[in-house]
Amino acid sequence: MPARVLVFAAHPDDLDFGAAGTIARWTAAGVQVSYCIMTDGDAGGFDDGQRAGIVELRAAEQAKAAALAGVTDLHFLHQPDGYLEPTHEVIRQTVELMRRIRPDIVLSMHPERAWDRIQKSHPDHLACGEIVTRAIYPAVENPYAYPELLEAGLAAYKVPYLWFYGGPGERENHFVDITDWVDTKLDAIRIHASQHPDLAGMDARVRQNLMENAARGGLPAGRSAEAFHVVGINTPETIAGF
Repeated sequence: MPARVLVFAAHPDDLDFGAAGTIARWTAAGVQVSYCIMTDGDAGGFDDGQRAGIVELRAAEQAKAAALAGVTDLHFLHQPDGYLEPTHEVIRQTVELMRRIRPDIVLSMHPERAWDRIQKSHPDHLACGEIVTRAIYPAVENPYAYPELLEAGLAAYKVPYLWFYGGPGERENHFVDITDWVDTKLDAIRIHASQHPDLAGMDARVRQNLMENAARGGLPAGRSAEAFHVVGINTPETIAGF
């Protein structure tokens, strides 16, 4: 069981769809989990009447959803929705946060496009995955990358594991049984009501996806799971520099 986990998402609600069940399972076991949302989600929603306050609304939705999953440490990078790119400005912010929190596991959206359901692969999602991947190797563990961070007391840090969510199904190699946390996950997703005009349809589809994940992962019938692509970054099996 990890001690600390840092989760990245492009928009408010992304990580609730991808990993809220696993996160709730971890926090129930005493794991410290932090969220970083890269954009303000200002291009989301369906109601013209919400446009003026959409940033504040989505931040509030994410905070409430996070609390349901046992998370109170939230960070927002305030990038514009639809324009996220792997610039050095955002990579530096990502490295800084990793060095501050020093997580055992980093969760991120996947940098590869999923052709089976392209909605998983919003350009901001892909950018989030690319930003986190570039930050994890080599920047966060290289003391000469962004030297101002070292001067500020943020020493280089080697992340052990990177878990991706929301990527191509063929990449998924780890399945977490969240049967006891399905309702928590769905409660968290429902809080993002500004993004879901058909909550009943969303609920049914998420439940079905979770059961399909469990079947792919070899879990017993009737179980539900979240699926991840787990990559070892600094483990006993990895070799620095190769």
